[in-house]
Amino acid sequence: MKALCWHGTNDIRCDTVDDPTIEDARDVIIKVTSCAICGSDLHLMDGLMPTMKSGDVLGHEFMGEVVEVGSPDHKLKIGDRIVVPFNINCGECRMCKMGLYSVCQRSNRNGEMAVKQFGYPTAGLFGYSHLTGGYWGGQAEYVRVPMADVAPMVVPEGMTDDDVLFLTDIFPTGYQGAEQCEIKGGETVAVWGAGPVGYFAIQSAKILGAERIIAIETVPERIALARKAGATHIIDFKTEDVFERIKEITHGEGADAVIDAVGMEADAAHGQGGIISAIKEKVVPLQREYVLASAIRAVRPGGVVSVPGVYGGPVAVDMGSIVQKGLTMRSGQTHVKRYLEPLTKLIQEGKVDMTSLVSHKSTDLREGPDLYKAFKEKTDGCTKVVFNLA
Repeated sequence: MKALCWHGTNDIRCDTVDDPTIEDARDVIIKVTSCAICGSDLHLMDGLMPTMKSGDVLGHEFMGEVVEVGSPDHKLKIGDRIVVPFNINCGECRMCKMGLYSVCQRSNRNGEMAVKQFGYPTAGLFGYSHLTGGYWGGQAEYVRVPMADVAPMVVPEGMTDDDVLFLTDIFPTGYQGAEQCEIKGGETVAVWGAGPVGYFAIQSAKILGAERIIAIETVPERIALARKAGATHIIDFKTEDVFERIKEITHGEGADAVIDAVGMEADAAHGQGGIISAIKEKVVPLQREYVLASAIRAVRPGGVVSVPGVYGGPVAVDMGSIVQKGLTMRSGQTHVKRYLEPLTKLIQEGKVDMTSLVSHKSTDLREGPDLYKAFKEKTDGCTKVVFNLA
């Protein structure tokens, strides 16, 4: 089969690889009908995540049709169209029973590597390094889905791939990022990054009742998307002082909550903070901290810092500000399964825009390497890439 594979930093290729096979009674094999390139995939492309191996199949935003099941009495049946969350869940461990699906204790077959890195195992993820299980991803013609009786959702009748594809990751991730802000109605929420996750975080904050939503961005296409999603104010971080503008917009009070929807792919923005961050990158192998530092500074005392943006290693955090301002910080990979049903209902009710984000579509994985490059470099107005394979 064809698949998009990682071969090193900035080296993504469309390879011919072996078709997946059933390995366990709980497995299913799906024929991928749609998949997408995620901003988190760029972390892999840039070499920012450890334990990648040449030839690893990429992709964690995918869905498709079940073509083989591991057991005759499997919960899923041949012909079912399913959405596959990016994290794999056993459904049996304490974390899964608590609804903390992203930290499932049994699905990461390389859990001992996560223990060395983080102290405890984390969930297995599709297409996202051997630290998270080394499972092949979904930017491919076929995928083996382990523990498929737990996390995947059968697509409701009448819903298209375009309606539900982003339930695999970025819509639940943006929603969880907004939900973590403890929005009760009338708040000011500032969102760093109006890429795919930021786009859904803005829509989600609006749905949850935020009164003012400030998007911090500089790419024109993403600024337009932020406005369409419901941002009431835009700050261009390359031409404006983000902290001073947020104080101005909030009449000196600061944002009630802030969302770092960028993570370790942050650009070193103009200004002293960006310069310091860029210097640190050269001297110490830390991940890019500028957005997180900027968000912590801009939130009001007693506010919430929500971090759906991905970090994979050490980051210098201003604990002085967190302690002295009495901040609450909330983060984590997304507990996708928790959100599938309620977010599907929002889509069915027409409360969420699922299509405007997509700028580039393809039916051919061989175009993948060029589309990865366009998405990374934000050229040709590229805001999101989707492959419709069937």
